[in-house]
Amino acid sequence: MSLAAFDETEHPHRRWNPLTQTFVLCSPHRTKRPWQGAQEALPPSDLPTHDPKCFLCPGNTRATGATNDQYSATFIFKNDYAALLPTETGPPPEDAHKPAFIKLQPARGSCYVICFHPAHNLTLAQMGTTPEYARSNLLPIIKAWTKLYSTQIPAEMVEGQLPLRYMQIFENKGQAMGCSNPHPHGQVWALDYIPLEPLRTLQSLREYALDLSSSSTIRDKEFGKPSLLLDYAAWELTQQPPSPYSDKIGSRILHSNTHFLAVVPYWAIWPYEVLILPAQRQIPSLAEMSEEEQEALAEMLGFITKALDNLFKCSFPYSMGIHQRPVPLTLRDTKVQALGDGKDSVQPWLKQDDEAVQLGQYAQFHIHFYPPLLRSATVRKFLVGFEMLGEPQRDLTPEQAAARIRVAAEGPHYLETLEKEQTK
Repeated sequence: MSLAAFDETEHPHRRWNPLTQTFVLCSPHRTKRPWQGAQEALPPSDLPTHDPKCFLCPGNTRATGATNDQYSATFIFKNDYAALLPTETGPPPEDAHKPAFIKLQPARGSCYVICFHPAHNLTLAQMGTTPEYARSNLLPIIKAWTKLYSTQIPAEMVEGQLPLRYMQIFENKGQAMGCSNPHPHGQVWALDYIPLEPLRTLQSLREYALDLSSSSTIRDKEFGKPSLLLDYAAWELTQQPPSPYSDKIGSRILHSNTHFLAVVPYWAIWPYEVLILPAQRQIPSLAEMSEEEQEALAEMLGFITKALDNLFKCSFPYSMGIHQRPVPLTLRDTKVQALGDGKDSVQPWLKQDDEAVQLGQYAQFHIHFYPPLLRSATVRKFLVGFEMLGEPQRDLTPEQAAARIRVAAEGPHYLETLEKEQTK
């Protein structure tokens, strides 16, 4: 009896994630499964430009009694309910009877909120529907991220002489992702340690760069070593499109411009997961980007967020975050302005053998989008059961997801189309 030919669009298979060094199970035959489970409530679509009850709108009073600036672009303030505290304490008490597998490590840091825009009723997708809008609205956000990462550190971390080892920049959008306020905003957590996800990625990038058996081409002469993410971007750009949705770009590619590439990664876990990465050179962090690269990134963010919104004609929820060099070089050897006090301060020096410094040599800037929606604006994916106890699993293949996003990216933002139809 002859065996059926393997078809990755129909047959279950596992895909390797080289960044986290884990597998994801792909089960494309399950897309026909009926759904009778929970459905998400759609977010309100009639938000005002300014909400007097919003804790993030310009001039409003927050829950703690502090008053927001009358800001006209971005606005950064200390998170009133931070997950970390900058307070330095003594070491945990020694317990000679505690087994070796019980470990405790103090975690210190500061958490900040960054409001992206004064308008309460906008999202990144609406702010970047065209390259011109992206330059006007999204480029200031990228510059604010860059300034925070490159030249500012929380005042209390400086005063407490706490070493800054990682700065995690992220956005939770939508109630489905636990966002507590619809006003366009993100968060920045400055930490005295490297969190697990970026740590795994940095270790994988280092391992790839130092692999003497690798036949990788040195794509960035200045970097001078194999680059996992540059190699991945180059590989994606060589793939032939298998679907009728596009005859110009590869099967997982969503968009490319002069400096960046956006794909549904080969190893995606979430149905419409997106990875944005440099396609031309090694860019360790926001601090190393040129003005032209910042503009290209703004255009890319606008394109991707608009495409996701158009997919199910809703304000598409997601968690989005940046992975980059743990320690900005400027913070280790120059005077910097401490956020909030306007004074010059010196970042406590990290030794050259510190893990943050060592791993930073191999960093490549990239952005992850993790959107939860699966079948419609109200049906989401849940990571439960086998995915909690075994390994992550997905139904829709990354190639199928990418084809759908590419179609959704065509034309204006769905709200613009809706407004035109309503005025006819």
